[in-house]
Amino acid sequence: MWFIARLKERTLLLIASAYFLTGAGTIYLTRPGDNKGLFLTGAGVLILALFALSYMWQRLDFNGNQYLLPLAAIFSYTSLIFLYRLDQAYALRQFIWLLAGLAIVAFITCFLRNYNFLADYKYIYAVLGIIGLVLPIFWGTEQGGAKSWLDLGFFHIQTSEFVKILLVLFLASFLTENRLILAKGTRNFYGFTIPGPQEWGPLVLMWAISLLLLIFQKDLGGALIFFSTFLAMVYVATARIFYTISGASLFLIGTAFCYRYFEHIRWRIKVWLNPWPYADTAGYQVLQSLFALSAGGLTGTGLGNGFPNFIPAVHTDFIFAAITEEIGLLGGIGIIILYFLFLYSGFQVAVKTKDEFASLLASGLTALIGIQTFVIIAGVTKLLPLTGITLPFISYGGSSLGANFIILGLLLVVSQEYPERSRSG
Repeated sequence: MWFIARLKERTLLLIASAYFLTGAGTIYLTRPGDNKGLFLTGAGVLILALFALSYMWQRLDFNGNQYLLPLAAIFSYTSLIFLYRLDQAYALRQFIWLLAGLAIVAFITCFLRNYNFLADYKYIYAVLGIIGLVLPIFWGTEQGGAKSWLDLGFFHIQTSEFVKILLVLFLASFLTENRLILAKGTRNFYGFTIPGPQEWGPLVLMWAISLLLLIFQKDLGGALIFFSTFLAMVYVATARIFYTISGASLFLIGTAFCYRYFEHIRWRIKVWLNPWPYADTAGYQVLQSLFALSAGGLTGTGLGNGFPNFIPAVHTDFIFAAITEEIGLLGGIGIIILYFLFLYSGFQVAVKTKDEFASLLASGLTALIGIQTFVIIAGVTKLLPLTGITLPFISYGGSSLGANFIILGLLLVVSQEYPERSRSG
């Protein structure tokens, strides 16, 4: 019946709203400032906007996945709570970007429900992607050690955030056409069947693009995410470990070359291996992050009782350290589990859809979120070198948030490919 359509989604949104109001209430009672009433008003507006989106889908008989929006809501709520705790101005801007992100999701789910036409424009994606990568090299501004931003006057835009989506769209189209050739190969090499230059050419091209990001934009995180997403999608399309091993080897060789000849790459690796000699300079950020993680312990210092502002760029690259300091290791693990649930839902969409392009698209977009989450959390905890990327849906930033909501919208329209299943959850 109509009143139980998307009931599961709204029930989860209600639970997420209770979580948000608890955090907002705690901030209201403990955080000094003149804008606490405005923050609570914004919280109410965002909650209503999410429920309105769910109700709109019900009216339009949209039967996409019912778990993705509540999970994105929890991440967004966590973002607002901690950004308000860190800096009220950041929270206000993030709130505006969140509303814009929901408008993007509404547009995609209303007007791009027949998404298969997206497979016809792969070379347009390639051209736009190359333009998006080249522009910051010549006209970009450097922030956080990476030259990947364009200054448009009123705001900055990080083009690589949107190029990632173009990459997935291009690969989904290209691999749909060439999957069988890539999987079976067309050449015989000492008993092994391998594809010809036309097929492995994109592998070398992606390797070259990744090196360009490393060298000219100084964007180690972007290079790692681009190439890892590419390898993940190729493996999904072909199930051949050869591509993963050869691709990873190429990336390591390229990184070793960059380490030898480019100072900024060498500094990143040195600080990662041992930040203590650079505690007052390049190692300060990661050491403060480790101190914050240690101070949080198992249960945290309590919301508003930590000292995350000692960490430079805590609102973007290091927001996971701030979260873990104040709600502890258990809270940090809880956030990671929620990301796993998001990835599970995304890959479930990829598995259930009967269309090959849709399956590759959902796989690529989900892998993109998963790889980005792993890379930034690994950087914050010193498992990997610092990368300067954002935690999806949580870190401050309009470019990142806009790209994440585009991914969410595309996953939702792909999920409504199988209506008989999505209605049951």
